Amino acid sequence: MSRTYEVMFIVRPDVEEADLDKLIEGFEKNVTDGGGELKSTEKMGRRRLAYTVRKFNDGFYVLMTVVAAGSLIAEIERRLRVSEQVIKFITVRIDEEEKRLAKVKAIRDTKVKRSAQPAAPAVVESAAEHAAVTPAAAEAHAV
Repeated sequence: MSRTYEVMFIVRPDVEEADLDKLIEGFEKNVTDGGGELKSTEKMGRRRLAYTVRKFNDGFYVLMTVVAAGSLIAEIERRLRVSEQVIKFITVRIDEEEKRLAKVKAIRDTKVKRSAQPAAPAVVESAAEHAAVTPAAAEAHAV
């Protein structure tokens, strides 16, 4: 059963750009060879880490969106764990979130927006009456 996952990993900052590209291509090849589908790969660039990881304060962030079986994801995680260049990684299953967002969007599309409807005439008239009555006029009516 294939599911959609986001795999984000952080590569050491002292890795050259060519080596980084080679590392990413290796993980992409692992996904395609294992029967998975690679939706997208995004190099997010060098960023500062929130805390020190393996004596590094920054690293290169890479985000891959993958459609694959759980066994393939386990293999990708194993390879990330043993890779010397990768200092941190996380895998998140996002297919349930996509279903939830699609359901919310469908519900929103069925409802009519209030701003698209013309205002009711009775509401406009009562608003005009309240606007016409000033505090001084209200005191005059009270006396």
